Amino acid sequence: MKLERLLHSQGFGSRKECRALIRAGRVAVAGQPVEDPFAEIPPEDAVFSVDDEDWRYRAQAYVLLHKPAGHECSHQPQFHPSVFSLLPEPLGTRGVQCVGRLDQDSTGLLLLSDDGQFIHRWSSGKKRVPKVYEVTTAEAVTDEQVATLLAGVQLHDEPAPILAAACERTGEYALRLTVTEGKYHQVKRMVAAAGNHVERLHRTRIGGLDLPADLPAGAWRWLDEADLARLADFPVIAR
Repeated sequence: MKLERLLHSQGFGSRKECRALIRAGRVAVAGQPVEDPFAEIPPEDAVFSVDDEDWRYRAQAYVLLHKPAGHECSHQPQFHPSVFSLLPEPLGTRGVQCVGRLDQDSTGLLLLSDDGQFIHRWSSGKKRVPKVYEVTTAEAVTDEQVATLLAGVQLHDEPAPILAAACERTGEYALRLTVTEGKYHQVKRMVAAAGNHVERLHRTRIGGLDLPADLPAGAWRWLDEADLARLADFPVIAR
């Protein structure tokens, strides 16, 4: 693959902009400066740097972000900064999108990608991918509320009750809730329908993938093959 095309595919600008980067001596491949935009570079596992920042060629981008509060899952945020402002500019340029969303005040595990099939698989409610949330409530959690969430609550505009795939009380004002549908504001609406109110919402797992304990809020990292395997490794929850 020509170097200018490789940079373009990784989000470093238009072909013209990538040629200018290379000719300005700002690009190196395997540690060696390359000033020929048309140099042929094998893309498989190609390691390159732009302005001394190292990158590896990735045909598709798969990213995990520890979303902090106060950020919107939108390229055009209305009231708060975008989660995309937390990522390097090339990721936004190559068009990564959120795989599902978290509200601006919610935190935790958020996946992003530029792979349309991946986005559809992991955001579609029809796939029944379990998502685990740690919920802090406004009022003390009762056994009856847990039972109600497991039995199903009726949400506005939904034809049938929505059941929690799993639910347990983890503290006087805390729940661990698993859902599979991915409906709008689902956890908040379910908890409200059960007679309580969500104060804080933190997503810790999608499928079989956990939010890394050592990844601070606002930080991101690439998903590797082991992460993708864990993501897909989860039991099918019978309904």
